[in-house]
This record gives sequence, C-alpha cells and structure tokens, in this order.
Amino acid sequence: MNNLLVLSSDKIKTLVFAAAFTALSVLAPMAAHYFGGPAAGRAFLPMHFFVLVAGLLLGWRAGLTVGVLTPLISFSVSGMPLFAMLPFITIELAAYGFFAGLLRDSVKNVWLALVGAMVLGRVVLWLGIALLPTKLIAGAYVINAVKTGWMGMALQILLVPMVVVVIQKFLKND
Repeated sequence: MNNLLVLSSDKIKTLVFAAAFTALSVLAPMAAHYFGGPAAGRAFLPMHFFVLVAGLLLGWRAGLTVGVLTPLISFSVSGMPLFAMLPFITIELAAYGFFAGLLRDSVKNVWLALVGAMVLGRVVLWLGIALLPTKLIAGAYVINAVKTGWMGMALQILLVPMVVVVIQKFLKND
C-alpha cells in the first residue's frame, strides 16, 4: 500500500493543464491550416503558443513534455508537421517549453522569460539542423523561419503573457 503513487492536487492540476495545452497545441495548427492554409501555420506559429504557455505557467518539466508530445501527436493525428521536419520541430518546441519554464523560474519576469525562450528555441533549432543529417542549411532555415513567423512571434509576445497571468489568477482563486 505504501508503494502507491499519491498525486497532490497541484500535480493533478499540472497534469490536467499539460494535457489541455498539448491538445490545444495540436488543434491550433489544424484550425490555422483550415482557415488560412499551410502558410498560416508558418506565419502564426500556432503550435508554439501553448507550448510556451505551458512552460511559463507549469515549469520546465511540463513545458518540455508538452513541447515533445505536441508535434508527435500532431503528426500521428494529422500528418503535420511533415515527417522530414518532425525531428526539428520536436527539438524546437521541446526547447521552447524547457527554456520558458527554466527562465520563468530564474528571471521571474514573464516577458523576459518568453523572449529568452523564443531566442534559445531558435538557437536549439539551428543546432539541431546543423548537427543532424539533413539537406537543410541551418542559418538560412532559421532566418527564413523568423522572417516568415514574425507575426506569430509578435502575437506570442503580446498574448502569451496575458494568458499566463489570467490562468495564474484563475488558479489562485481556485
């Protein structure tokens, strides 16, 4: 009986929110592609949004988990991202979630943690492309991703901190 894992209410909340953020991260690109076509995903970066929220709100472990699971589940359900891009997007999203949580714990400022995670996520993406076997050119790919995704990045900087603050207030009232 002592060997049973007992989950605290905080751990249960974390698991529920991590599952919800993973589901939202899978559904958001589907909605973006449905309404705006494939280019909408590259422009608005809908998969990134809830991964960043998960890291900032739930910490690096949950952020990393949501970042890894999101592209894998999305691929298995929708075929997106393309198989050739799956390792790189998984690495990138895992880095976003990890660094968002890690930086939020250390700098305590949601905007600094967010921007830091976004920058470090791109650096890790660049490293992944540079080190893994691919025909992609790391620098060119990352520069193009930033040029194409600037609207999504701007929306993340504007909206992610607000979502985090609102959810934190909701959780404190719980």
